[in-house]
Amino acid sequence: MNYVIGIDLGTSAVKALLVDQKGHVAAEASEDFPLYHDQPGYSEQDPDDWVRQTKKAIRSLIQHSKVAPQAIKGLSFSGQMHGLVLLDKNMRPLRRAILWNDTRTTQECHEIEAQVGLKDLLAIAKNRALEGFTLPKLLWVKKHEPEQFQHATTFLLPKDYVRYHLTGQVGMDLSDAAGTLLLDITNRRWSAKIAERLGVDLTLCPPIVEAEACVGHLTRGAASETGLTEETMVFAGGADNACGAIGSGILSEGKTMCSIGTSGVVLSYEPSGNQDFSGKVHYFNHAKKGSFYTMGVTLAAGYSLDWFKKTFVKAESFEALFQHIKEVPVGSKGLLFTPYIVGERTPHADSSIRGSFIGVDATHTKWDFARAVVEGITFSLNESINILKESGKTIDSVISIGGGAKSEEWLQIQADVFDAPIIKLKNEQGPGMGAAMLAAVGCGFFPSLEACSDVFIEVERQISPIPENVQAYKALFKLYQTVYGQTQTLSEHLQALK
Repeated sequence: MNYVIGIDLGTSAVKALLVDQKGHVAAEASEDFPLYHDQPGYSEQDPDDWVRQTKKAIRSLIQHSKVAPQAIKGLSFSGQMHGLVLLDKNMRPLRRAILWNDTRTTQECHEIEAQVGLKDLLAIAKNRALEGFTLPKLLWVKKHEPEQFQHATTFLLPKDYVRYHLTGQVGMDLSDAAGTLLLDITNRRWSAKIAERLGVDLTLCPPIVEAEACVGHLTRGAASETGLTEETMVFAGGADNACGAIGSGILSEGKTMCSIGTSGVVLSYEPSGNQDFSGKVHYFNHAKKGSFYTMGVTLAAGYSLDWFKKTFVKAESFEALFQHIKEVPVGSKGLLFTPYIVGERTPHADSSIRGSFIGVDATHTKWDFARAVVEGITFSLNESINILKESGKTIDSVISIGGGAKSEEWLQIQADVFDAPIIKLKNEQGPGMGAAMLAAVGCGFFPSLEACSDVFIEVERQISPIPENVQAYKALFKLYQTVYGQTQTLSEHLQALK
């Protein structure tokens, strides 16, 4: 039996999966690394922590699985998007990486849209300038740390830096390059027009490769440190959301996924790069060659529930929490929650907006609040579903992965709010499985990602909407949509008083 490894470089940890040719997970390992928040809005990591912990995770896989290294034919990557890793001529980081959830670049976003022009930006990069993207971070360093910036020779995204340390090869795949705001999405090349208008030297941009491409083999040093062989093929890999889509079978028209982790994502397959969503949702190149996807983001999805639990019901397990939620009626007895606790992305690109509970009265219990949090997160995700439906896209069903797929009650809430059947997968491993599938196809185990999907991905069951719940949630969703406009100014004033 031959195997591949899928490496998912997340925001808090790296997770490695050892997967056989039939899609069975033979072993998995995870290693944490720290986050640094030196100032409000700052979020950074040391890129060398990623490298060290990735090698450690791979070594742990081999030790615990007892699989012969020679049987592991290839590996690929999924990675947290947008993070800026700025490198000098020796390919050493000039500073800590600035991550996707760093919000210091609001001014740079305004400058990008003013200097490039919103019309041209949307035509080329297909997305508005938001704090999470890489280009605003690049401009921030150029402006605020000019001495560091003058020594920069290239930049990479997180997984690409790890891959460089395993192979010695520099590159960035299209699905991650699409999240920089420097890529011409349709023509699949770095945009000279955007770079010129902002004074960015395109030589900073690494070579572009396909997510499915073999970029080399492990170096002798990397093989020694991980326990693998120098013959192990290394594939470029893709952005975490693109790999999550592959790992969920989002590989053809009509397929839609809802992923609830720290943030929440609604992602739908697009066969071409010619759609126009006017920046209402993200539009990126897929990790499947020649295809694209639209994506809406809730910045604090699972994070909102985690915050609520730690703050108000710390002693309860998540299982107990959802048992209590199940006993609260639909609509949380007239209580609404907006999950804007770290700002919002879709449909409100607003780093200043903050969350709120609306409709609080003396009869509400902590469990009413808990259900309101889960419903509010799901309403926020439904904003993205709504945009896709209004664009003419048919959503026959939604594949649910991540934390939202681990609770029966939350799966039912998704079905009722989205008004669509929810599909739960049997062996849901998210982006790590998508990375493993890229490696499996690259190693020749399968002729295509679709053929690999037929073997690797199994449906456990389907959860159908409950008609009376659907109607109740439709009325509540209309009210939810009004809360942002009613609280935006209040949030700005409160933020100013901090």
